[in-house]
Amino acid sequence: MFNGKMKAVTFSYDDGVTQDQRLIEIFNKYDLKCTFNINSGYLGQPGSLLREDVTVAHVKPRPCEVRAIYEGHEIAGHTLTHPNLKALDDAQVIKEVEEDRLALSEIAGYEVVGMAYPGGTSYMDERVVDLIRNHTGMKYARTTTQTHNFDLQTELLAFNPTAYHHREMDLMFDLAEKFIDMKPDTPKLFYIWGHSYEFDIHNDWARFEEFCKLISGHDDIFYGTNKEVLL
Repeated sequence: MFNGKMKAVTFSYDDGVTQDQRLIEIFNKYDLKCTFNINSGYLGQPGSLLREDVTVAHVKPRPCEVRAIYEGHEIAGHTLTHPNLKALDDAQVIKEVEEDRLALSEIAGYEVVGMAYPGGTSYMDERVVDLIRNHTGMKYARTTTQTHNFDLQTELLAFNPTAYHHREMDLMFDLAEKFIDMKPDTPKLFYIWGHSYEFDIHNDWARFEEFCKLISGHDDIFYGTNKEVLL
């Protein structure tokens, strides 16, 4: 159970970019909690990405800004430099994950124990999972394999989310209605992930806020960070 409740909602957003601040305003408005997965090796760097023929900002906050920006939410890892972990040797995998974890723990002021795989499921495999399990302080790690269900999973170091906001917004609304109506007798988790810069591609910030309004404020749902719902 989640703080005495059978249902929980959590969010997970990757890369640690300045659009996170706008997203956090929405989450705070509706008392929702999110885990933000950050590449500590890129903090303070400017940048942009071309996505669907749209150029979007991909600017990283400075290390001195991170604690204040993410206050009330969870800071988690995303590796130092966002590599394909499958392509690295064992020592490099451990360095990318553990040095990021330690750097973020220093910045956050608490021990970071979770992460999201950079590049998602295609950038990780069983070897990578075993290295993280046996040689780092990470206790959970998110993939990018959507389940489209609310079942809990036993493998926390290869945890699959429910849905991906950017390409599954319509589905998320349908899942939300189903989740709200559920009266389960076993714990159920609605886990949404994405990147905040993706809201700039089609300017669908308002639609996502509608989703947050819909899923929030239900007395039988616990709203927590990834750490709070998984550990």
